[in-house]
Amino acid sequence: MQVKTNDAERQLWKDWIWEQYTSGNYGNGFRPCAYMTPAEIPGKYSEYDTPHLIMTYTALLSLAILRDDFSKLDRPGILKFLRACQQDDGSFSALPSGAESDLRAVYCAFVVSSMLDDWSGIDIDRAVEYIKKCSSHEGGYGQTPFGEALGGTTYCALASLHLAPSTPSSPRESRVTPSERSRTVRWLVQNQTASGGFRGRTNKDADACYCFWCGASLGILGASDLVDSEALASFLAQCQHKFGGIAKAIGERSDPYHTYLSLAALALIPPSADASWQLPQLDALWNAKDKTVRWVRDHVPDRSDGTPQEH
Repeated sequence: MQVKTNDAERQLWKDWIWEQYTSGNYGNGFRPCAYMTPAEIPGKYSEYDTPHLIMTYTALLSLAILRDDFSKLDRPGILKFLRACQQDDGSFSALPSGAESDLRAVYCAFVVSSMLDDWSGIDIDRAVEYIKKCSSHEGGYGQTPFGEALGGTTYCALASLHLAPSTPSSPRESRVTPSERSRTVRWLVQNQTASGGFRGRTNKDADACYCFWCGASLGILGASDLVDSEALASFLAQCQHKFGGIAKAIGERSDPYHTYLSLAALALIPPSADASWQLPQLDALWNAKDKTVRWVRDHVPDRSDGTPQEH
């Protein structure tokens, strides 16, 4: 049975997300929730509850899934917020007032810029150099420079390198050299275990979420044909829980995170022998359905100058 939400429910969710949209000295963005700002100054933040970069990415994508018209979005304010989050080394912190900075925040900043179709809020060259410094000898990318290669941050690195437009000193086509691509593809393919699932780190057990992180990375590199899609689907099918959802591993309890990423992996790399796993087409760079990406392209960028939209 397919369960659908109704208009009233979707409006409630949109209203709640917009309640987390706030402005201040660092520009505009979304917080995880309203937890510190006094009620007498709604929509404004203090130094202690600034917008959060990852939550801003999450909120914008959630609003697109809910088909919001983005009429409340202050686009210059978002760009100012991105500038405030970029660090001297090219990375991005989750908070403009200071926080951990790594490839996860870089990816979110790049997707937000792609959604806005405006890259003026970030220094692309510095960010690209930071991403390259996170490349590991194993072939993947660590969360930070000199870190162990991880499936999730490898995805963040590759998606970011492919999302950002070319610059005079950083053409998109030269950001991953043929030898670097081969090394990364080799590491990713080796991460598919005998169980059919992917592991996120060398010599670890398979985990359902890495079926997306590693599988999507191979797709970005044009090597998804190297995935054993039948074995992948078999592993994820065995990770299903008897009460619904998909767990991180066989025999574990399911959760929304692993359920979604498992379905996202199957949307990108469907098994040819099992039509029951046929899912809507997914954009690997945004990790969103193609229909949602088109909605963003039509509603989020500022088209007031008459610039035609691109799909």
